[in-house]
Amino acid sequence: MTARLMIINGGSSSGKTGIVRCLQALLPEPWLGFSVDDFVAALPAVMDGGIEFGPDGEVSVGPAFRALDAAWIAGVVAMCRAGGRVIVDDVFLGGASSQQRWRDAAGDVETVFVGVHCDPAVAAGRELARGDRARGMAEQQAYVVHEGVTYDVEIDSAHTESVECARAIVDYLKS
Repeated sequence: MTARLMIINGGSSSGKTGIVRCLQALLPEPWLGFSVDDFVAALPAVMDGGIEFGPDGEVSVGPAFRALDAAWIAGVVAMCRAGGRVIVDDVFLGGASSQQRWRDAAGDVETVFVGVHCDPAVAAGRELARGDRARGMAEQQAYVVHEGVTYDVEIDSAHTESVECARAIVDYLKS
């Protein structure tokens, strides 16, 4: 497969970042890795219509966030069109509509969608160990991010090491 863009979707603390790092080590070509966390960290600290995190881990986004998110997605796709290969670690809070935003922006750029499933209790344990997430976020997102989403390859990170998950993705790319 000659994919230029790989979107890895899963809930918070599902292990996406570790899988991306393993993919970068295993894939024969260089791939850039970006995370939705990178995008969120780049946002202004205060922004009307931005992103808000509730006390129980709920996440809500407004129109200003959506506009900047669309620009970010377009920028990622532009890197692919310019010859780069990009892996994006994302959280499809809108399920199928989140995936559609990527599909619309990517157009004819060959894109692989990867679903990272993780048992909510396992993700919650990872969230607690990390200490940098609002408690409850991992459990709330574990299933909702996959609603209506179609994948080229799906993996379960609850009981599988990141490198083994990455190998399964690499095997898919070789097929």
